[in-house]
Amino acid sequence: MAPPSPNAQRYSPTTTWDSTPLFQFGDMQEIIQNFVRVHVDAPGMEEGAPVFPLGYQYPSLDQLADMIPCILQYLNFSAIIGVGVGAGAYILSRYALTHPDTVEGLVLINIDPNAKGWMDWAAHKLTGLTSSIPEMILGHLFSQEELSGNSELVQKYRNIVTHAPNLENIELYWNSYNNRRDLNFERGGDITLKCPVMLVVGDQAPHEDAVVECNSKLDPTQTSFLKMADSGGQPQLTQPGKLTEAFKYFLQGMGYMASSCMTRLSRSRTASLTSAASIDGNRSRSRTLSQSSESGTLPSGPPGHTMEVSC
Repeated sequence: MAPPSPNAQRYSPTTTWDSTPLFQFGDMQEIIQNFVRVHVDAPGMEEGAPVFPLGYQYPSLDQLADMIPCILQYLNFSAIIGVGVGAGAYILSRYALTHPDTVEGLVLINIDPNAKGWMDWAAHKLTGLTSSIPEMILGHLFSQEELSGNSELVQKYRNIVTHAPNLENIELYWNSYNNRRDLNFERGGDITLKCPVMLVVGDQAPHEDAVVECNSKLDPTQTSFLKMADSGGQPQLTQPGKLTEAFKYFLQGMGYMASSCMTRLSRSRTASLTSAASIDGNRSRSRTLSQSSESGTLPSGPPGHTMEVSC
């Protein structure tokens, strides 16, 4: 993987919701210094995006995943570590299934790998009759407890979505997400993620059950599951410090940033998972996260690329 470049491309930050605030967190800068970071917005989600014309056929999530190879070719990236939230997590997973050799690892926040069933589809249609698009999106982002509490964060994102100048575009993206296909993950089967994966969800989050089910379908020797306490529906926004440290552990397990100092997660009661590790060729791969894990003495790998896809 190539070293960081001062001319690395960065796409405009989205005006809705994504993992951008996590990468602006102070402790995350150590990671930023070791990787070339690229932020990718879905079409029409970038700041200042014009509204699509009436009748515009928005790409499916599968089609969005098929666009990633063109981005990598343009940037001359041979491999990535992907970070995605919600729809972005789904898109990166779909891409990793078809291009496993170009994905070194994935951090998937609030992923729902399942297509909507008939009951879900009917409930979504009924909800659409009584709720506005902004309210439905907020119900996707935050738990009912968070919405009832109407915290400053909820108020901020309600204002962002409600007054977004590209709300029509957001609705098209929202519809594509709700029409996603099932990823059909199967533990021990051919359809699975073959790279190290860290699944992240907040306790009591709207996506908690979906992420737990996803964890049950992936290879346990390649998958880390982190359910974060007191983080609600958007752990990358409410618990950036804990998530940053978990991300560092994840990268260390892949052979990067071996000298990074860990403190916060080891004191946290966020997760109570068993710790294990194994050697894959000349690289050490992370298996599970543990609140009692210590900094390892893994070989230091060369700086690499990260890609984040916004929800």
